[in-house]
Amino acid sequence: MNFESFQLDHRIESGIEALGYTEPTSIQSQSIPSILQGHDLMGMAQTGTGKTAAFVLPILHRLMGKPRGATRALILTPTRELAAQIQAHLEQLAVHSPVTGASV
Repeated sequence: MNFESFQLDHRIESGIEALGYTEPTSIQSQSIPSILQGHDLMGMAQTGTGKTAAFVLPILHRLMGKPRGATRALILTPTRELAAQIQAHLEQLAVHSPVTGASV
């Protein structure tokens, strides 16, 4: 399996490619299709397995082409550090897209 099989927006695929990702991890392979279909999901995996991309990629894909100017997604985290980490990762994955984010 590769990231192209998820049929994500080509601008998101460009961000994936820029980060050097070639094959999705186990948590990504199992969660991305379900999230893209709009299902709720709870997952658990070790640090460094790609959990952030597993939920950020489908969120980015679903936001592409939708009206801007208002909050369209909210990611809650237990710490500021994790919020900053997710924000940085989102910016890297969305680098070729019009989607932006903020950590508050």
